[in-house]
Amino acid sequence: MDKIVKLSASLSTPRLIIGLWQIADMERKNKQLDLAKTATHMDSYLKAGFTTFDMADHYGSSEIIAGIFKNNHPENKSIRLLTKWVPKPGPIDKKKVREAIETALQRMQQESIDLIQFHAWLYADPSWLDALFYLKELKEEGLVQNIGVTNFDAHHLRIALASGIPIVSNQISHSVIDRRALIAMKEVCEQYKVQLFAYGTLLGGFLSDRWLGVEEPQIETLSTWSQMKYIRFIEASGGWHLFQEILETLNRIAQKHKTSIANIASRFVLENPNVAAVIIGARLGENSHIKAHTELLNITFEEDDIQTLEKVISKLTPIPGNCGDEYRKPPFLTASGDLSHHLETIPSVYPKVKQSQQREQVYSGTVWESFAGYSRAVKKGNRIVVSGTTATHKNKVIGGDDAAAQTHFVIDKIEAAISSLGGSLKDVVRTRIFVNDINDWELVAKAHGIRFKNIDPANTLVEAKLVGKGYKVEIEAEAILD
Repeated sequence: MDKIVKLSASLSTPRLIIGLWQIADMERKNKQLDLAKTATHMDSYLKAGFTTFDMADHYGSSEIIAGIFKNNHPENKSIRLLTKWVPKPGPIDKKKVREAIETALQRMQQESIDLIQFHAWLYADPSWLDALFYLKELKEEGLVQNIGVTNFDAHHLRIALASGIPIVSNQISHSVIDRRALIAMKEVCEQYKVQLFAYGTLLGGFLSDRWLGVEEPQIETLSTWSQMKYIRFIEASGGWHLFQEILETLNRIAQKHKTSIANIASRFVLENPNVAAVIIGARLGENSHIKAHTELLNITFEEDDIQTLEKVISKLTPIPGNCGDEYRKPPFLTASGDLSHHLETIPSVYPKVKQSQQREQVYSGTVWESFAGYSRAVKKGNRIVVSGTTATHKNKVIGGDDAAAQTHFVIDKIEAAISSLGGSLKDVVRTRIFVNDINDWELVAKAHGIRFKNIDPANTLVEAKLVGKGYKVEIEAEAILD
């Protein structure tokens, strides 16, 4: 197994990245860390060849600590600092993006960010695309070397890539029990040559020798945010009894290779050819596990190891939804079981315009609406009617030549219009689809099927010459609020 992966001309990384999210946990209850001293605890990783560190704007003082560490080693050009930007929901302009990047640069005391990874809370709000387009401008300016995303599902990663955003990576949850990366994400990674960073490979430490043969813990007795989060993944995938069977299987393979359950669990994720690296968290100054990390990268599986693991994994209940859905829709597989640790509120995408007691409407702001004199959607009584919607955002066609990407963005706009008027996609009873080229019908229909799974509105799909250059699909919808 190659131990270094190249993601771009300016970004290479070992197959194991050191995650610094536990800095936030170590600083809980206003605990103050000695930042300079904490930074020195990263030196041992560097000496062992682990040169890449992952952090975020909300991981406590992680950016400051990592910046001190990198500046302590100006001679070492292999050090890479990967960080994340997780803005609150709502409009995003160029000024806000620049301020976020400049804040990260100031905290890390760097001139350029090796990789900025962007997280979006609400895809129905196209501000997430604005953020990525502005990040692309900052990359061209040199403030950012590479753009990545975090917790993106396959469909919206596709939209961004097809729209010309030069994304090199997507950081997602991926483990022996969380296999969502092997479904729709696999197709996007292979088509657009984007790679994955996998976190949660150890389920907050549950995938370790320590928990083998142990009774199920109560969530209130767990000591870290990671444990409180991943106990929910274990419950969602089939429960503690089945999880113990996973641990027993991992343990047999670990004994065969004279290593640990944790190493086998993380090494197994690297079998996914789209995974560039696994991210394993560190509690700087408390423990390093450097010997185990080195051992992990030297494990070579035999064919029966893979078959044995796949057999027991097949008994699991798949984690629901798409990659990253745990942060966007129920069931919220987060430490708190909801988004209360992350968000106060999610604002409406489009403001409502009240025309009368019975009639409200919303506008998405495209040039077509003002030019032709119509709204994006009208609500009268309990009925919402959404205009024919194309993949238009401001003055851009979103999704490029990818018909599936355009369809997903169109449905996002429809969802935004309906939700702004008090409904949801579940209220849709009728859709009409117009494709510019009948050869695209299957890609469009498949995307529609993904988004309206188990809703199954009445539907018509026809070929029609669409107005406007570059549009592959137009969709209108009707919803009735019960």
